[in-house]
Amino acid sequence: MTNVVVVGSQWGDEGKGKIVDWLSERADVVVRFQGGHNAGHTLVIDGVSYKLSLLPSGVVREGKLAVIGNGVVIDPHALVAEIDRLGEQGVPISPDNLRIADNATLILSLHRELDGIREDAASNSGTKIGTTRRGIGPAYEDKVGRRAVRVMDLANMETLPAKVDRLLTHHNALRRGLDQEEVAHDAIMDELKEVAGRILPFRETVWRLLDTKRRAGKRILFEGAQGTLLDIDHGTYPFVTSSNTVAGQAAAGSGMGPGSVGYVLGITKAYTTRVGEGPFPTEQDNDVGQFLGERGKEFGTVTGRKRRCGWFDAVLVRQAVATNGITGIALTKLDVLDGLDELKICVGYKLDGQEVDFLPASQGQQARVEPIYETLEGWKGSTVGARSWNDLPAQAVKYVRHIEELIGAPVALLSTSPERDDTILVTDPFED
Repeated sequence: MTNVVVVGSQWGDEGKGKIVDWLSERADVVVRFQGGHNAGHTLVIDGVSYKLSLLPSGVVREGKLAVIGNGVVIDPHALVAEIDRLGEQGVPISPDNLRIADNATLILSLHRELDGIREDAASNSGTKIGTTRRGIGPAYEDKVGRRAVRVMDLANMETLPAKVDRLLTHHNALRRGLDQEEVAHDAIMDELKEVAGRILPFRETVWRLLDTKRRAGKRILFEGAQGTLLDIDHGTYPFVTSSNTVAGQAAAGSGMGPGSVGYVLGITKAYTTRVGEGPFPTEQDNDVGQFLGERGKEFGTVTGRKRRCGWFDAVLVRQAVATNGITGIALTKLDVLDGLDELKICVGYKLDGQEVDFLPASQGQQARVEPIYETLEGWKGSTVGARSWNDLPAQAVKYVRHIEELIGAPVALLSTSPERDDTILVTDPFED
């Protein structure tokens, strides 16, 4: 028995929500270890859709403990709204099934405002990143700058004003430079007082809680947000998120040691999508891209933004396998490819006339790479709802096997629809 880390192997939106929910039945504890409410999961259970942004996917499962780790930045108002929304759907959230790290950083209104101000300015200068304007980046900046307000700070209203003053010294200087009105101290204090009573009952010394669960032999599932190619270090910088999204962050973002991390499952879409700005070597801004977007319902769970779509890029996924230490992948949305006459897979790049087998770190080089494709025959049969290899068309099986060879990792699970039970299990990560 081992613990499992789930990460996205592309630019996010790979279908982690369904897979984490599917795995959560086998887990005792589900932990979010990075990101904020800029990334969403949609779970479909018995025909009911649950949209989650901050809460770990396992929270909809009775008897499971959901944990928000210290690596997450938390918008307290967004969290309260999400808790209330799930409650209206019949999923009660209480300290019995949710704990929040007391050393997790809070996202405040001034973070959201700064995010939007910067993005607007960048749009005018042609340097737009494509953020979700939810304050994620500015909150992480304050965390690293050692001026953040954290969950534990809500418990002491006597010392909180000094922390808010320190935060505003920085932010109001920025706002003056951006020709924006300064933020009032009392406005931030009121904002924090408003939510303190709703957040504090969930606070926990998470590293100790998880250590206790581990020693008791409980199965722990670590749930990442976004994808490897949005990692602040290993992604398509600067068009990335503001946290580490790779599997190694599961340890740092939860307070568990690296030795506690066992199987790394890379969620991998059978084609490629990304949201926002930045390089995308296999993007299909044509009928193929339109087909994939419409068939795959490629719109953001949180923002509703249309996703850019393209062919499967084995170079990028092979790179993700290496940077995450991926043990096996969960291949999702295979059914979206049903009916295509032919499929293309990127197996390498041309860069300035030379062939390369990885995506360079340079922004300029990333923009110049050209994909080298292999073409495979498509299939006419349906993969929707398949629950065994025998249910799949022969060419679909060939496509999957070829992906395994190209990326250097086996398929552990194969998802054939949004429904959680439409999943072919090859290897149980918890038992590997």
